[in-house]
Amino acid sequence: MDRQNQLTHRQPAASQLDIDHVDAFWRSKRVIVTGGSGFLGSYVVSKLWKRGAAEVITPRRREYDLRHLDAIRQLLRDTSAAGRPVDMVIHLAANVGGIGANRAHPAEFFYDNLMMGTQLLHECWQAGVDKFVAIGTVCAYPKFAPIPFQEETLWDGYPEETNAPYGLAKKMMLVQSQAYREQYGYNSIFLLPVNLYGPRDNFDPASSHVIPALIRKCVEAQARGDRQITAWGDGSPTREFLYAADAADGVVRAAEHYNDSQPVNLGSSHEISIRELTETIARLTGFQGQIVWDTTKPNGQPRRKLDVSRAKALFDFEAQTGFEEGLRQTIAWYQKERAKAKQPELALAA
Repeated sequence: MDRQNQLTHRQPAASQLDIDHVDAFWRSKRVIVTGGSGFLGSYVVSKLWKRGAAEVITPRRREYDLRHLDAIRQLLRDTSAAGRPVDMVIHLAANVGGIGANRAHPAEFFYDNLMMGTQLLHECWQAGVDKFVAIGTVCAYPKFAPIPFQEETLWDGYPEETNAPYGLAKKMMLVQSQAYREQYGYNSIFLLPVNLYGPRDNFDPASSHVIPALIRKCVEAQARGDRQITAWGDGSPTREFLYAADAADGVVRAAEHYNDSQPVNLGSSHEISIRELTETIARLTGFQGQIVWDTTKPNGQPRRKLDVSRAKALFDFEAQTGFEEGLRQTIAWYQKERAKAKQPELALAA
């Protein structure tokens, strides 16, 4: 099998897709989605197929390590058709994690994300890819940005220290996007999603974000009969979360309708404290024990809430999934996956 066939996800049969309509914009589009097998990427790929994209290509790291220039050039060569590059690249690939992972690997998070983003955007411009969709991060905002975070305040201070290397590496794609549009007329856009959650999230305790980490703690404590769990910080910081399927809708809407280099927030407008979040997850998972706050661990940024009016105005994006409903679906998915993982253990024990 040649490399292109290994790369390309052929469109599933129509019977496997819940297609409302085939959008004329996407009908002829060939799209690379980096990170397409990851958390957000899997939802974006599904959304593109449902919108009728001609071809969706999801490169795998074992074949195309996007930190390396040669791999990027090889990817663009392998995915060209009759000498023409793909029409669009949606760059979702990232080296990312929660507070603990950011503290342990700041250099890797900075270098890996900087190299992937800047080299890929440059090579897409050189190869003639029509549009580049860059995905940034809420971690790029200043630590004490006024609430709600407005795109105009993105440069008004240094990010929260534990997230700064990752956030600034991603933020460089905004600088590059604006510079390449100004000098070369290149069509690239930059989106700033808030923290994501949902089914298929990363539940690894060493690298997960707060929602999957808390879900896992509560579910496992409940299963073991533990009488307490420990959470980081004092519970006072607030966060905004966006359901991953909603985020994918925002990415695809922007890819279709937005053609400027001003940054655009993607969020839900729902702000919740870490303390209330932890109590909600405990209630939804059935954990009735004590929550102990480890104040020797960092809180992270004091507050996060986005102004999402620009996304509504420019490409009519609004989150559709209520927060508690999204949590219920995420918990149900994790419990199902956990039960599946336990089945081989039970069989061996028998």
